[in-house]
Parts: sequence; structure tokens; C-alpha cells
Amino acid sequence: MTRIEIVPYRPEWPDDFALIGQELRNHLGDWAIRIDHIGSTSVPGLSAKDIIDIQITVDDFDDDRMAARFENLAYTNQPHLVRDHEPPGRTIPVAELEKRMVKPPATQRPTNVHIRRKGSFNQRYALLFRDYLRTYPEAAAAYGHIKAVLSDKFPTDIESYYDVKDPVIDVIMVGASEWADRVNWAFGPTDA
Repeated sequence: MTRIEIVPYRPEWPDDFALIGQELRNHLGDWAIRIDHIGSTSVPGLSAKDIIDIQITVDDFDDDRMAARFENLAYTNQPHLVRDHEPPGRTIPVAELEKRMVKPPATQRPTNVHIRRKGSFNQRYALLFRDYLRTYPEAAAAYGHIKAVLSDKFPTDIESYYDVKDPVIDVIMVGASEWADRVNWAFGPTDA
């Protein structure tokens, strides 16, 4: 049983991403349109699980070709993780939430690699969430506090942890979407 542990921000997380991101870029080349550091470890000062989250943006999912690309890296497909959650009150086409996910071998640094389609709702969502929390450290601190409380309350119950955490993210994203419209937010350059 996996234990959910939230740790204080670690300044080495960007460097950890940079090493993994460069290896992925070298191996995947232009097939990966973008390789971005996402999730809590990508936000300075934010407490997180000590797992680097990476988003690879692709034009389309060609599962056979994708499997071959990651097989050489000894990454394994996570076949049960093919879709992100739909925020309550929204009706989003399934294709806009579709993803693939791979993980490196257990001997490597804990990492989740999310593969999402260019221009999809979930591809934008991950980058907007990251950039909003980088811009508003007080929102990041509140989010970090909620995660710490949830990990204390549900230390081995990942479903309950996410049943509460996902709607909290959705609430934050309401403000993030308004902010994005107000400042004409757009993707910056790829991280790797």
C-alpha cells in the first residue's frame, strides 16, 4: 500500500526535472512538441509529493509508436490511466480529457509522465494551473496546506485523497481561467 507523503518544497526539483526532461527530449526528438515540468514540484515554494510530474505534448496518440518510443527507455505504460477527470459543472468531450501515462523503472527517480494531445483541454489545464500558482504564491500556499491536511487524513487512501483534492484544483482553476483571460495568458516556451 502506497503512503501519501507531502514534503516541503525542495530546491532540487527543477534540476531533477531538467535532467529527466533533457533525456526525454534527446530520445523523443520532435515527436514531443513540448516537454514541460508540471504539478506541484514545478511551483517554487509549494509542498508536494516527491514525484516529478512531466507533461509531453503530442499531435496525436499512436499507441503502438508511443509504446516503442518509451520501451527503449524502459518506461512502462499505465493502461488504467487514459483520462483526466472532468471538472464538475462542465461538459467536456472525452477526447479533450484523453491522455496516456508512463513511468520510468523503479530504479530511477519517481516520475509521472503524462502524455496529452496538443490543444486539448487537459493539456492547457496543466500548464495554466502551474503558471497561476507560480504567479500567486498565496494560492499555492493554501493549496499546499490542503494537500498536507488530506495526506494526514487519508495517508493510504489515494481515492479519498483525490476525491477532495481534484475539486479543490477545480475551484482554483476558476480563478486561474479568469486571470488567464485578463492577462491574455499563453504558453511560454517548452521546458525541455
